[in-house]
Amino acid sequence: MSELTFEQMLEGSLKTIKNGDVIEGTVIDVKSDEAILNIGYKSDGILTRNEYTNEPNADLTTILTPGDTLEVKVVKVNDGEGQVLLSYKRLAAEKGNKRIQEAFENKEVLTAKVAQVLEGGLSVVVDEVRIFIPASLVSNVYEKDLSGYAGKEIEFVVTEYNPKRRRYIGDRKQLLVAKKAEMQKELLERIKEGDVVEGTVKNVTDFGAFIDLGGVDGLLHISEMSWGRVENPKKNFKVGQVLNVLIKEIEGTKIALSLKFDELNPWKDAEKKYAVGDTVTGTVARMTDFGAFVELEAGVDALLHVSQISKEHIEKPADVLTIGQEVTAKIVDFNEADKKISLSVKALFAPEPVEAKEEVEDDADVVSVDIDAVIAAEAEASEE
Repeated sequence: MSELTFEQMLEGSLKTIKNGDVIEGTVIDVKSDEAILNIGYKSDGILTRNEYTNEPNADLTTILTPGDTLEVKVVKVNDGEGQVLLSYKRLAAEKGNKRIQEAFENKEVLTAKVAQVLEGGLSVVVDEVRIFIPASLVSNVYEKDLSGYAGKEIEFVVTEYNPKRRRYIGDRKQLLVAKKAEMQKELLERIKEGDVVEGTVKNVTDFGAFIDLGGVDGLLHISEMSWGRVENPKKNFKVGQVLNVLIKEIEGTKIALSLKFDELNPWKDAEKKYAVGDTVTGTVARMTDFGAFVELEAGVDALLHVSQISKEHIEKPADVLTIGQEVTAKIVDFNEADKKISLSVKALFAPEPVEAKEEVEDDADVVSVDIDAVIAAEAEASEE
């Protein structure tokens, strides 16, 4: 019986591998673009950067160190140069496929970092499996620019799993919708009309601002933004601004808000401040053909009728007044119930005194005439 050579004994002690096998190897050398693994075979295994990760510019020296053990898949036993080609990425993808399948079937909420922001949505990677989240399923509100999601961790569910076509679709929108509904229910159970709550400006339009109250958006209409006059809400409010707002009305899930707090109501002590007969100064806020409205303070306007603007007759207020002009006038009427104040510029001028007839001071020159006697004498003369 012939004895085995050393090479034969060594070869007999090594494992047998074939393409597709999953084996364990130990890192013995690392370069930026590849790692060498001892896999217990007659040849070492080569793990290239492309077979380790999907990151095109990854530096393996920052990820792997000699002595690390990895579970890898045999791609090719002999690459033509006697080397064994290995893949870590493919094995991870196979495990990832199973992981994604389980998440799909169980409707599990997954968390992953956004790997890419694409034109039509976001790409995330879970266990080396790329999942696409269409732009329409990224948020519960329309977002034109998704660049802010780059590198951000997000939650989503897998709504389509098709490994044959490598089609994996995620949905973040339904989670946000469900969360908002839950927060909405909790908020509506907690608040009531008359409460003052904190909110954040979410959007500003020409007619008002939408305020996020934490699950429900309330509308702050332009007419409720101030006791004074607000011409352009976009100049007064900014997205992200935090406000304390008054809940004016709740109708289902619709909430009307206000910033017109009672303690700031300028009409509260108006009767004392604007008594009939007082002289006041205000600014012309707007004009009509019948008169000008003068702002005495924010929220308090008074009417200066066209007939009371000047001592002289004028056709319309714009003939003598301009918007923003200061006007001093006298209060001639105050109606607290209707919140109406009437002004008059004419009333500032005292009426001209009636000129008295000049009296004669020298009594010696005064001649007294009896009118009745004169008439009687004329009558007698005519009869003769």
